[in-house]
Amino acid sequence: MTQQISELMTTAADRAAAVLDGIDDGQLGAPTPCAEFDVRAVVNHLLHVVVQFRALAAKQPSDFSTTPDYVAEDPGWRKRFIAESGRLAQAWAEPGALEGTTGAMDMPAPMVARMILGDLVIHAWDLARATGQTYVPAPEVVADIGPTWAELAPGGRQMGVFGEPVDVPEDASPLDTLLGLCGRDPQWTPR
Repeated sequence: MTQQISELMTTAADRAAAVLDGIDDGQLGAPTPCAEFDVRAVVNHLLHVVVQFRALAAKQPSDFSTTPDYVAEDPGWRKRFIAESGRLAQAWAEPGALEGTTGAMDMPAPMVARMILGDLVIHAWDLARATGQTYVPAPEVVADIGPTWAELAPGGRQMGVFGEPVDVPEDASPLDTLLGLCGRDPQWTPR
């Protein structure tokens, strides 16, 4: 199971990295499907969760209280994402990473691993939509995280990290279903 999660992380991170690579610096202030975040803020958030979830894999403390401005701090933020996401996948491949609980909320480690997988997918979609790129997540990643994110959604809404669910057709793709569950409108476009 450990190998599978780390492989899924690598796949998801590679597809997210392609989206980050396609972001022009002039697009950093563009709106995203997350009404309160522009492109820069989503990039910073994504980098921050990759770094912090690596610590969670090792059962170390994490700090989500503030998000550094990785984009301003490092002109090579695109390459940094690749390096950090590689470290993330490696951390979740380590023996014991998927055992027990981790994080301040004392959640099962496999659930925490799928939280970061979901962030890689959802935020890559956010960034692709905001910057006019095409993004197609790996079907095996979306299939893997779907049940966990369905379980997390009600609590995520209570905590304010998920929006209200968006209705999608019954025959919606697994990605659109996941997006709707998280409060994203799969039809969102920049205005």
